[in-house]
Order: sequence, then structure tokens, then C-alpha cells
Amino acid sequence: MTVTAQMARFALVGVVNTGTYYGCYLVLLMWLPYIAAHVIAFVLSMIGSFFLNSWFTYRTRPTWRKFLLFPLTNAANFVITTGGVYLLVDLAGFSSRYAPLVAAAAAIPITFVVSRTIMLRPDTPAPAAERVP
Repeated sequence: MTVTAQMARFALVGVVNTGTYYGCYLVLLMWLPYIAAHVIAFVLSMIGSFFLNSWFTYRTRPTWRKFLLFPLTNAANFVITTGGVYLLVDLAGFSSRYAPLVAAAAAIPITFVVSRTIMLRPDTPAPAAERVP
């Protein structure tokens, strides 16, 4: 599969993931402060994103190793979106209902690059004879 096809599939998974995140966020926002709602919704949607990206985007088998590394793909996303939500709500006066959508858009390119690197990484090292010196 080409990188362009993977980017298109990643974008589609991103739309589904954003909808999942936002739905969870709005529900949690009824009972929790916006930052707590953001963190919990983010974790739940990240789990779904892992499986969708494994099966649909990269067509690779999900493994525990990839699952445990996958949060690294979202570390930059988490920092950008959490900081963005804070800046947009507390400093720029945006509504806490819409700020996550704006912040999420800024994190997409970085998340794709890191995600692709982790998801397509072999689970076992190549034999010494196959390694590039």
C-alpha cells in the first residue's frame, strides 16, 4: 500500500477517532471539569485508534508490543491538544465545547509520522545477515 493510501486511511480513522473522542468528551463534560473530560476521552479514543490503524490503515497485526508503543504516537498529539485546549479556553476565551476540535487539527501531521513509524516497525529484529550495516 502506498504512503498516500495510508495517509488517506489515516485521515479517515482520524475522523472516526475524533468523533469518538468528541462524543466521549461531551458526555464526560457533563460531570467532570474540561481537562479531566479531555484526558479520559483521549485515552478511550486512543485505544480505538490503535485497533483501527492496525487493521485498516497499515494492515498489520495488532500486538502487545505495538499496543504498548502506540501511546508514543499520541504523546505529541496529547501535548499539542492538551496545551491547545488550555490556551484556547483559558487564554483565548474559546468555548470548551469546540476548543478540542481546533487543537486536534494542529496535531495530525506529527501523529501520522510517529504512528506510521511504530505500526510498520517489525516486531522482531532482523537476523544479523539481513541487517543493513
